[in-house]
Parts: sequence; C-alpha cells; structure tokens
Amino acid sequence: MPNKAARHAAILEITGANVIASQEELRQRLARRGVRVTQATLSRDLRELGLVRVPTDHGARYVRAETLADEAKPSLEALLPQLFASIAGVSELAVLHTVASGAQPISEAIDAEAWPEVLGTIAGENTILIVCRSAAARQAVVARLTRLAQKS
Repeated sequence: MPNKAARHAAILEITGANVIASQEELRQRLARRGVRVTQATLSRDLRELGLVRVPTDHGARYVRAETLADEAKPSLEALLPQLFASIAGVSELAVLHTVASGAQPISEAIDAEAWPEVLGTIAGENTILIVCRSAAARQAVVARLTRLAQKS
C-alpha cells in the first residue's frame, strides 16, 4: 500500500480528472491503481484533503472545498435533498444526519443562510450539531430543514 502522501496524490488526481460520485467509486478506482484502502481511511483522507461531495447538473461529485467560490457554493435547497438522512432535536439543539461526507457542505450552507434562529453549527463527517436560540427556534429550524430536504 502506498504511503499517505502517495495515496492523497492519487485521490486528488482521480477526483480532479473524473466525476466521482461516491466513496465506493473512488475506492474502486484507487484499487485499480493498486491502492487498497478501507472506507474509514478513505473517509479520513477526503476530510484531510478538504474534498466535499457537491451536487452538479450531472450528478454529485467530489471537489476541493476551496475551489468553490462563495457564489458558486451549492445552496441549501440543492444540497439537502441529496445529502439529508435525518434530523432530530431536544431543547435548543438539533442533530442533522447526512450521507457520508455530507455534513461539511450542508453546515456551511446553513451558516450562509444566517437564519436568526441559529447561533451556529458544528459539522463532523456525517453529523451536524445545530445550536438554536431556543426550543421554539429549534422546532422552526427542524421543520424548515425537513421541508427543504423533501423538495426534489
């Protein structure tokens, strides 16, 4: 197995030259090059490289987050239907679950909305903690996000 730097270079080369829609597709392309990697390692590599899965006119693909200009970043309305898994909450806190690698772009999109009910978000790999101003604000945010996720 190549070292981490070589694996990262291969990931960047593959995602830069091809539309890669899933971690499994990327894992298979790496395997064809002789790079065997587990899903957990690949997930960690994508996070370390700053690669995010974003919707495009031709389906989802992985791109470097810094290559997305603010005006080119996908909207919450575009991201949620593709990346949303579930949402629940208690008191002022909501936890939104996404598909793998979906948390970062959705968290950024929520922050960009600057909703007055939301104090901020914290994103992991596939989970976002949304801190709201009150329990009533959390209920409104959960309802809004659920509606947006169901549009398609």
